[in-house]
Amino acid sequence: MKMEEEKRKEINEKQREFYNTKNKNLPTRIWSYFRNGSLNRIKKETGVEQDIYNLHKDWFGDLRIKKVLDLGCYAGNSLSIYLAENSGEYIGIDLSDKGIERLQKRIEKFSTARAVAVDFLSDDFQDRDFDLIYAYGVLHHFQDLDELITKLDEKLSDGGIIVSHDPLKTSWPIKIIRGIYRPFQSDKAWEWPFSKKSFYKLKQAFNILDKRAVLGKAKWSAIFGLLPISSERKLTKAKAWHEYDWKRSAISDNYIFNCMHVSLLMQKRKKV
Repeated sequence: MKMEEEKRKEINEKQREFYNTKNKNLPTRIWSYFRNGSLNRIKKETGVEQDIYNLHKDWFGDLRIKKVLDLGCYAGNSLSIYLAENSGEYIGIDLSDKGIERLQKRIEKFSTARAVAVDFLSDDFQDRDFDLIYAYGVLHHFQDLDELITKLDEKLSDGGIIVSHDPLKTSWPIKIIRGIYRPFQSDKAWEWPFSKKSFYKLKQAFNILDKRAVLGKAKWSAIFGLLPISSERKLTKAKAWHEYDWKRSAISDNYIFNCMHVSLLMQKRKKV
């Protein structure tokens, strides 16, 4: 157990340094360019990004009396300030002291909000009884999903919820690309995109109240966009694909695995 703890501390330190310096090797920079370039462009143009934002905000519900944990938020994600401003109590945590310092400056005007540089799994993080844990692009950073699930359950209040958003490695083109890329990846020690097994472990541990996955059919917009047809037609097709992904993933677990990212609304199970 002590060796496992030491290994986690070592990985945490590497992760902290990585996000503090943003020092990426060439393959990681190329992947980031693809992800933050063409994929983000598709997400904006098709409405994926706005739909995720609106969905998460809706899942939060009335925040006025809720104790909220913004898990792995760095300097604040797209909804961090909204959570900090509207929650009964808000705590943002991340391994990066640099990111947390920036977040603290952004939220210092809110008397019930604070930001802390701490490891969620460590005994140093004592806060608990959270009504909402927001984890945007975070849960897949934990290699031991069983340990993470235990900690999430421990930190949630009775009936508390988790709103998450994470990458999937289940669709065949992404599985192939990630397989080629992974040996050269700067951040592979803490990057574990969800598999089918990951999804079903979470489903077994929590009540999944709602779900949406994106970039299933819509991911092909990156290739479709290269065809010599009008921009209007390309965009119309891309939006139709996104709408199909959005609706189909809400009712089918299997369809989720065709997609690149999944959002989950999970609730702590009542103890029998």
